[in-house]
Amino acid sequence: MFPNLNHQANRQRGAGLPLAIFIITVLALIVVTITQLQQGTAEMEIQDLQSTRAFYAAESGAQAALALLFPIDGSAGSSCSAPIYQHSFSTPGLNGCRASVSCSTDNLGPTTYYTIISEGVCGSGLDQGRRIVEVRAQ
Repeated sequence: MFPNLNHQANRQRGAGLPLAIFIITVLALIVVTITQLQQGTAEMEIQDLQSTRAFYAAESGAQAALALLFPIDGSAGSSCSAPIYQHSFSTPGLNGCRASVSCSTDNLGPTTYYTIISEGVCGSGLDQGRRIVEVRAQ
């Protein structure tokens, strides 16, 4: 006359455990994927920062070489021989970076053109940034 409630409870027993294991597994996979994405993004940001610092080191080296070739006071500048300028930076922002500048000349008639190639390097190993700046001056 009364329904057997124990019979329905026996049939549903244990169904929550596989579902809970499945949910925990899916959530663990999502957490691992997000962690890997975040780590990859952080590595790209470090490489981007090192690359930007290397560009500024190369730019600074090229500017310093131009100042050596064409002094502000109008005196005779340095000769264009490779390497014309090398510098390891210790200033904030470029600390640990270095610039190496080479120079060459092209004479077209009475005009001498200078080609300055400056290479900036920051960091080491996989986190190393390297940029080259080329400047032509007359």
